[in-house]
Amino acid sequence: MILAVASGKGGTGKTTVSLNLARVMGADVQLLDCDVEEPNAHLFLKDCIPEEEEEVAIRIPQVDTLRCDGCGECGRFCEYHAIVSFGTAPLLFPEICHGCGGCMKVCPRKAICEVGKRIGVVTVMKSGHIRLVQGCLDVGVAMAPPLIRGVKLRLETDKPAILDAPPGTSCPVIATIRDTDGVVLVTEPTPFGLHDLKLAVEMVRVIGIPCGVIVNRMGAGDDRIHLYCAEEKIPILLEIPEDRRIAEAYSRGELLVEALPEYRNLFENLLQKIRNLTGVRKGTDHADL
Repeated sequence: MILAVASGKGGTGKTTVSLNLARVMGADVQLLDCDVEEPNAHLFLKDCIPEEEEEVAIRIPQVDTLRCDGCGECGRFCEYHAIVSFGTAPLLFPEICHGCGGCMKVCPRKAICEVGKRIGVVTVMKSGHIRLVQGCLDVGVAMAPPLIRGVKLRLETDKPAILDAPPGTSCPVIATIRDTDGVVLVTEPTPFGLHDLKLAVEMVRVIGIPCGVIVNRMGAGDDRIHLYCAEEKIPILLEIPEDRRIAEAYSRGELLVEALPEYRNLFENLLQKIRNLTGVRKGTDHADL
C-alpha cells in the first residue's frame, strides 16, 4: 500500500508521523521524503547509508535565432508566459517553464529545441528496514513538482511506501498524494490547525482518496478538530498528547518510538487503523502496510 502523510500547514508533525510509522513496521518499507524544498527525514535516521544519487532535470526550450522569424506562436501557446515574443526572437524565462514541450511543437519554423536544466537531486539511503528516497531542490528553483515526480519514480510497487508530503494544499502536495491509496492528515487542535485541515480535506476529496486525521499536541487546544471530524465523518486515527518529552526527543533528532518506547503501541495500532481506512482499495498490486 502507498500511504501519504500530509497536512494543511507546516509544523504539525508530518515527518514525525512518517518516520515513526516506518520504524514500527516489521517488514521492508519505503519512506519517500517529498518535501523537497526542505527534506529532513534523514536527520532522524542516524545509521543512514547512502546508496546512490541522481541529478534530476527538466527539458526547457532553446531558440535558434537564425531560424526564428518572431511569429510569436510559442508565446501564445505558453500559459505560464515562460516564453514571449514581441516580433523578435523570443525571450525565455526558464525559472517558470514547466517543460511541457508545447512551444517546440507549435513552432512553424522548427526553431525551438529542448535542452536539460538541472533542478535538484534524488538520493537513496538505507537505514535498517527503511529505504529512504529523498529529493533536494536546488537553490533558486521555483517548481518542486518535477522533482517530486523524480522521487516517486524510485518507488517500488512491490513494497509498502510512506510518502512524507510538503505542507499546504498547492501543486507540490497534489503531486505527492496523487496515485496513493490513502492520506493521513496531521493537524493540531488550534484555530489555524482547523482552518488548514478543512482546506486539506477538501483537496483530498476532490482527488478522491480516502483520508483520516491524526491530532498532534492533543491537550494544547480544544475539541474543535473532533467536532469537525465528527460532522464530516472523518475518522480520527491517532491522538498524540502534548508531551514535553516528545519535543525534547525531536530536538535531539531521536525517533519517538525509540526515545519513548511507551508510544510504540500507539503507532502499531495506527498501522491497523490505516489498513482499515484503505481497505476499499485492497486487491491492488501494492504491498500492504
